[in-house]
Amino acid sequence: MTTFPSITPSYGLRQINSPDVRQVQFGDGYVQRLVFGLNQNLKSYNPVWKNISETDADTISNFLDARGGSESFDWTPPGEAGSSKFICQSWVKTIPYRNRATIQATFNEVAEP
Repeated sequence: MTTFPSITPSYGLRQINSPDVRQVQFGDGYVQRLVFGLNQNLKSYNPVWKNISETDADTISNFLDARGGSESFDWTPPGEAGSSKFICQSWVKTIPYRNRATIQATFNEVAEP
């Protein structure tokens, strides 16, 4: 398994949680909820690397290009104890200044062994 390059994203990382919950509503207003599946709360992150060097931006972009949005990789979100497996199906690279770049990505956690 490949590991994402150790380039720390900028502060302000967004973590998105969307537990998979099924619910049934009965005629009397009662609602029953059930957590669905084994891996029912996979996370999504939106890391941003602001004003990094072109070299670091190329490293990140080439790494994501090589995976083609389908191959998973190990990544440890800032503040987390361990790594998890993620895929990245979209990212944007902008060049706001000479020799500097910003990359915005979406990392979706996947349930793989």
